[in-house]
Amino acid sequence: MSRMCEGRVVVVTGAGRGLGRAHALAFAAEGAKVVVNDLGVGLDGTSGDAGSPARQVVDEIRAAGGEAVAHGGDVATSAGAASLVAAAVETYGRLDTLVNNAGFLRDRMLVNLDEDDWDAVLRVHLKGHFLPLKHAAVHWRAEAKAGRTPFARVVNTSSGAGLLGALGQGNYSAAKAGILGLTAVAAAELGRYGVQVNAIAPAARTRMTERVFAATMTVPDAGFDAMAPENVSPLVVWLGSAGSEGVTGRVFEAEGGRITVMEGWR
Repeated sequence: MSRMCEGRVVVVTGAGRGLGRAHALAFAAEGAKVVVNDLGVGLDGTSGDAGSPARQVVDEIRAAGGEAVAHGGDVATSAGAASLVAAAVETYGRLDTLVNNAGFLRDRMLVNLDEDDWDAVLRVHLKGHFLPLKHAAVHWRAEAKAGRTPFARVVNTSSGAGLLGALGQGNYSAAKAGILGLTAVAAAELGRYGVQVNAIAPAARTRMTERVFAATMTVPDAGFDAMAPENVSPLVVWLGSAGSEGVTGRVFEAEGGRITVMEGWR
């Protein structure tokens, strides 16, 4: 039986932990070759072991019989984003799907939010979406002009904070709202090259949400774990597959096995 992403080449940013890790493992389980990107930084974007979480996920994928390579570059720089796209093309000969997921938090109320924390969060979330998307789009445009129109997919990661705003997260909410605008524009511009672009607004247990929403992120003793990040990944895998043909410019909320299409962001 053919798997959903058999032979596709998928890049996932911020894939060393949490949602990104779950997405990378899910794509690999569906037959994709995965480029696992992670900078290895702490929750606030500082310290950490560059590349180590990415290598661990690659080891998991390979142990399960899949194909993957690690990438430890900073995707919020043009050089890092370009090298990420190059890693996919040079290693596997193509790029089919880009999942933008990298991010961190520096929460402050507006009166206490300094410029450095504002800039850092917008840089990793918004610029860290734009630059991989731009470099992937340049590659896909060249492929289309050469007569090799791709069935390419982009899945961006927004948030309920981007849709509705979140107290104490002015920088994060602004970045995540910007990602929704970027998604709409990219879907309109890149469709001519065979590229579909969508966004998700997930709710799941990650390092970020465990700190902010500790009471609701506890792992249950038994039964369905509504906040497990693995609940979100099937949607991401489908959006990143050829099976999602015709779906573009949309925003999907995903939480606890429930998917909601957000009509306000079209």
